[in-house]
Amino acid sequence: MPAGGNLPSICQSVKVVKVVHIQSTWIGTLKNLFIVGTLIYICFALLSDKLYQRKEPVVSSVHAKVKGIAELKEEIMENGMKKVVPQVFDTADYTFPLQGNSFFVMTNFIKTEGQSQGLCPEYPTRRTLCSSDSGCKKGWMDPLSKGMQTGRCVEYKGKQKTCEVSAWCPTAEVEEAPRPALLESAKNFTVLIKNNIDFPGHNYTTRNILPDLNITCTFHKTQNPHCPIFRIEDIFQEAGENFSEVAIQGGIMGIEIYWDCNLDNWFHHCRPQYSFRRLDDKTTNESLVPGYNFRHAKYYKENSVEKRTLTKVFGIRFDILVFGTGGKFDIIHLIVYIGSTLSYFGLATVFIDFLINTYSNKYCRSHVYPYCKCCECCAVNEYYYRKKCESIVEPKPTLKYVSFVDEFHIRMVDEQLLGRSLQDVKGEKVPRPLMDFTDLSRLPLSLQDPPPVPGQPEQIQLLSEEVTPRPSNSPGWCQCGNCLPSQLPENRRSLEELCCRKKLGACITTSEPFRKLVLSRHALQFLLLYQEPLLALDADATNSRLRHCAYRCYATWRFGSQDLADFAILPSCCRWRIRREFPKSEGQYSGFKSPY
Repeated sequence: MPAGGNLPSICQSVKVVKVVHIQSTWIGTLKNLFIVGTLIYICFALLSDKLYQRKEPVVSSVHAKVKGIAELKEEIMENGMKKVVPQVFDTADYTFPLQGNSFFVMTNFIKTEGQSQGLCPEYPTRRTLCSSDSGCKKGWMDPLSKGMQTGRCVEYKGKQKTCEVSAWCPTAEVEEAPRPALLESAKNFTVLIKNNIDFPGHNYTTRNILPDLNITCTFHKTQNPHCPIFRIEDIFQEAGENFSEVAIQGGIMGIEIYWDCNLDNWFHHCRPQYSFRRLDDKTTNESLVPGYNFRHAKYYKENSVEKRTLTKVFGIRFDILVFGTGGKFDIIHLIVYIGSTLSYFGLATVFIDFLINTYSNKYCRSHVYPYCKCCECCAVNEYYYRKKCESIVEPKPTLKYVSFVDEFHIRMVDEQLLGRSLQDVKGEKVPRPLMDFTDLSRLPLSLQDPPPVPGQPEQIQLLSEEVTPRPSNSPGWCQCGNCLPSQLPENRRSLEELCCRKKLGACITTSEPFRKLVLSRHALQFLLLYQEPLLALDADATNSRLRHCAYRCYATWRFGSQDLADFAILPSCCRWRIRREFPKSEGQYSGFKSPY
């Protein structure tokens, strides 16, 4: 029993890719340069991005402490005289607790002192102005109002009247933030940022405060890049902003801490990198409430009456953003990276194929090569393209190929004839395949050329160009005078209305090659036995087999390629000449049939 006889067919065969080996110096050099460039890129990416490491995002906690003293000179009235009173602000005055990794520094404020619960006129706005009680609605509250309306219209200042509200009185006036900012000296405040990070997967923990830190240092981008103590004005300068302008309305600044940690023992490095940028929209229109502000109140009692001081605070909110990764060598990641980059080397072949296909198209042949001298060397790509690619036309019922003896090319017709003679259909020009002469050696010796006679020149019998007189029964589309009308039904008759010539001239059936290659009974019998050595040619089947063999011989001779010969339409003159040589007993022929 043969080996593997019981195995399924899928286990007994394998499909492989056929490769075209192009021996070309410039293509080989170009491909090798592409491969070397790809290898350099892969190695560079492997080392620069540390793609051999297993990366893990950072887990962190942040705590900030602001230090500094600000002095404010405030004008007060005392005994009818203005008096300047200095006021000192410390950390408890200008910082406010916030949630998350943020802290706030007050830079400007508006105070409304001595407020107590009671009834008072609302601050005049378009919605609160009134002329009588009918313009006020009892119990009505507006999200922008300072309290609940009582339904009365009372005098605010002079002749101006507004709706009375039950609120903290007197109501706060709508004022613009003072210019310049009252606490502009806050630019000299310093903030200490404590950032602890952890990489659980690598079992590594560290912080931004280094062991050899000088507690008197101040962050500088080049001189002290790892110092965690920042001067507020320096933060704004690094972000390209003006502290004095932002301090008036307030804003939001981002302090970014980036950790890019290499945790490998042979090149350990884990230090933070600080950067700064403004997060709020500084181009916001003034009417859309720019900056950052909020209100807070301090409550106290005066003569058993609860009062408060309302402060609208403007300032800078600092958001501390911590991100980064920690990486450590991992053999699995290295293998995965190497495996994923192996496909990059296939891009060299894709690139060469692209060049061959590009320089082989019709546009390059007609518009580039004739005018671009430097592209002449690329014209050889057309030869490579023919060797590499094989064009296959879809085998449709309408597909037909026609060959005229007075034209070097072949015509492809892919359309319905709709009653038109195939002789008159223009079709598309197709290059004639190169003839393979190896099969001629298989013919009998009697078909080969006789030995030359010494002293006599060799002569080649040419097809006569003389126009033979056309018989009276010759169809109008015939150009050689040997075509006959088709015997097919009316709807298929136009398929056989084809001559061997496009223009008037001698018929191909009068040529010596046609007689020796197509009509030679001895040659046809030899070809049939060459294909089937045990073929029995009885009297009834002989003519049929020889006739169809003659059809194939003519199609192979005139069309060269078997793909074209399968859809070849034989001229009427050739078809009827073959039928006269090898007739059918009934005399009725079926005509062309599509092989698919």
